[in-house]
Amino acid sequence: MVKLPHVYEEVEIPENVTVEINGLKVKVNGPKGSIEKDFSHVRDVILRKEDDKVIVEAFFANRRKKALVGTIASHIENMIKGVIKGYRYKLKIIYSHFPITVEVDDRNRIVRIKNFLGEKADRKAKIIGEDVKVTVKGEDIIVEGINIEHVGQTAANIELATKVKDKDRRVFADGIYIYDWGEEE
Repeated sequence: MVKLPHVYEEVEIPENVTVEINGLKVKVNGPKGSIEKDFSHVRDVILRKEDDKVIVEAFFANRRKKALVGTIASHIENMIKGVIKGYRYKLKIIYSHFPITVEVDDRNRIVRIKNFLGEKADRKAKIIGEDVKVTVKGEDIIVEGINIEHVGQTAANIELATKVKDKDRRVFADGIYIYDWGEEE
């Protein structure tokens, strides 16, 4: 593949957001909080701030470097969206056999799932990151936060804690499932 002489992506910075760049470390502050991310594991990519834009660029980029530029730009966009709006995942508790009880243990940063399939032992799902908030409202579990990676991984942990092996999912549908995700309203 031909190396491209200059590959770059621009990310707009809104008025109520500040972005600090120190080498390959990016810190984004906004109305909902701040997120810090370190991209120092990436080589040959340059991050800089010009006026109200963050510029991610690479010189003499092959296919891999070009992809890295786009990925880092997307990460920074997600950080900016997170500090402005935040992210929310919604999960639904579904059972037909044994009633499932879900409790959030904020002290230990875990979600306890009780009486799943009539099991005596609780199933546990880890809450990732300090900025993630999990609430249970009836049959719904709502996971909210400003870091899309932490919110998404916490929701996935809850869903995976109730994964049933060795049974047909079409017949045996008990569990907790993600049904909606995106930016907060």
